[in-house]
Amino acid sequence: MSTSTVVELSVLHDYEGNSPSWDLSHSNATTVAGSGGGHDDSKDKDGNILPVVDSTTVAESEEIEMRTRGIISPEEDPEMRLPYMGSLCIILVLNALLQFSFFLPVSSSPLYAASLGGDALFSGITIGIPSLASALVIYPLTKYDERRYTRPLIVAFTATILGNILHAVASPAKFLYLILIGRTVSGIGFAMFVWIKQYTSDPRLIGIRRRTTVATWLVLGQAFAFSAGPFVGGLLYKVGFSNKVFNGFTSPGWITASFTALFGILSMCFFRDVPKPHPILGSAEAASPTLPHPNEYGFRQLTIPQWGTLFSMCWASMTCFFIVGSWEVNIPIFTAVAFGYSPFAAGNFIALGGVATIPFFLANLRYAPRMQDRITLVAGTAIGSTGLLLTLVLLVTDKVVFGSFYVCWVLVVLGFNLTNTCTNSLLSKQFPSSWNARTSRAIQYSIWVGRATGATFGGAGVQIGMKNYIGVQLGIVGIGALLHLTFWKQLKAKTG
Repeated sequence: MSTSTVVELSVLHDYEGNSPSWDLSHSNATTVAGSGGGHDDSKDKDGNILPVVDSTTVAESEEIEMRTRGIISPEEDPEMRLPYMGSLCIILVLNALLQFSFFLPVSSSPLYAASLGGDALFSGITIGIPSLASALVIYPLTKYDERRYTRPLIVAFTATILGNILHAVASPAKFLYLILIGRTVSGIGFAMFVWIKQYTSDPRLIGIRRRTTVATWLVLGQAFAFSAGPFVGGLLYKVGFSNKVFNGFTSPGWITASFTALFGILSMCFFRDVPKPHPILGSAEAASPTLPHPNEYGFRQLTIPQWGTLFSMCWASMTCFFIVGSWEVNIPIFTAVAFGYSPFAAGNFIALGGVATIPFFLANLRYAPRMQDRITLVAGTAIGSTGLLLTLVLLVTDKVVFGSFYVCWVLVVLGFNLTNTCTNSLLSKQFPSSWNARTSRAIQYSIWVGRATGATFGGAGVQIGMKNYIGVQLGIVGIGALLHLTFWKQLKAKTG
């Protein structure tokens, strides 16, 4: 075996000892670093032999260091590994906080925009624009994260604080576009969702049989956020406050900024980050320009079924957030027309749907370690689709009332959030550890596409007709079901 092939294998070797699921013998990387033409790429330009260190040895030394520093638990079975509980709790709470910050303005957003001259479509854009901002800053942040989490945490806290302050200042400043600017800046903080997903599937920190369970905690935090967020937003709007600076429209921004600042300080004091990565090669000279960067490996080795698995999970993530996001934006608008709801009432309606799902997610924490991710995927899609079909029947028969519409909302939010518990964890089990950052970004980009387009689509739902609105969502779900059916065998992974 040539030296370049050894390097390839060492780079792609799984932290957990799992071999990559594709054949590296067809990699074009050998020709890049190749040993052809009589050139021995195991030596530098002066003829000195370059020591190649197996990444297994590097991973073992990193693991020893992390255990010594208390970054990971002393669990002997690597498949059941968990990180330092304080750090994990910070990540889970931050996920809920960022989700809360996203959903808090939903119930009062249409009226806030209208008070400054905006319309329902502008309101939908302000809800969806953070996703676009997040997507744009991922690449530069990835360049400077050092495969660690401290820098993204600092960016997330700073952007969330500043963005919410700008959102709150729009009213006293009488400037509509400050709402949009504030939400855009907050979107930079929402880029942290990529590193949250990366953290909860990082093989250095979390074992393969723990990832779906941890992902369920993330979705449970999300369920709390989109229950508490619209409710608190509607409550603050109803209370109103007579102050010009701190009122029903601006108070969500001020409260979120204050709490984020406090939590950010505490997090920076107690968060234990992973150590900086060790170089793959044993000396400085070994970083030869003739050797490809580890990130250059892999894409050409993917088979059609593997591409299908990746695309299928990305489509599922996009679908979940497109549908749930569009409903969250559409409910205040539709219920105002159908039931005469105020933002406070609409916020309560959204919150009650989220609260109803929490017991199911708590139960899922118990049963997720025993079920395959693909079964959870199908079950969630079926539940959510039932909610959409019932909504369509109600619209066609013109029998939309509070009780029936509430049941539809609960089914939609439960089903598609249940589906979302397993997309990233499934990919982390299917692909080598070197792909963790890639798959996490792929899933989060899909979520942002769904969230941005869903929020805009939800804002226009009443204008395009509610039957058409539901029909589009059913079509998107149908495409996902076809993908799952096509790649069913490839979706099988370890439980837990």
